[in-house]
Amino acid sequence: MKVEAKATELEPVQRSVTVSWDVDAAFRRFTAEIGRWWPLRTHSVSEGNSDTCVFEGHAGGRIYEVARDGKQHDWGKVLEWDPPRRVKFTWHPGREVSTAGWVELRFTPVADGTRLDLTHGGWENFGQGVEKARRGYRMGWGYVLELWAGRPHAPLVVFMNILVAVIGPFLKWRLRRQAARSAATAT
Repeated sequence: MKVEAKATELEPVQRSVTVSWDVDAAFRRFTAEIGRWWPLRTHSVSEGNSDTCVFEGHAGGRIYEVARDGKQHDWGKVLEWDPPRRVKFTWHPGREVSTAGWVELRFTPVADGTRLDLTHGGWENFGQGVEKARRGYRMGWGYVLELWAGRPHAPLVVFMNILVAVIGPFLKWRLRRQAARSAATAT
């Protein structure tokens, strides 16, 4: 039997991407314009039934998804707000607040634009399945940052879209089947 590492032993996930935009535009795109580029079809609580997501631009502001039926799903809360250089927020989409980690974004001017450095830590709160979640977030943040950077044809984005298109329906079918079996044995 495999024993999971303690979450406190897990290093934060770190990802970086460089874009040609200035720092103000890069910061604004990630925060104020998140509803325009975030991949809600694949990365949402409402599983493709999302209308938008919102990043309230101030310390204490909410980060949340709005489903087509109007229901809101909290993803996190802004802890530190220092535009256009830095923002730090809690992160727990689809999970209880008590399981939240944190994400810090640093926007640094470079010769040809802006480098965004993302750090996702606080894994000690996640609970069971933390190693698998951390691996998933490592790939997921790479995918999300490529979309934020306006690179819908990047190899990782293409791979993730194919994966969702092929594996997604199978996983939904399997979950429905599993739920039906559980319901049948409960009666």
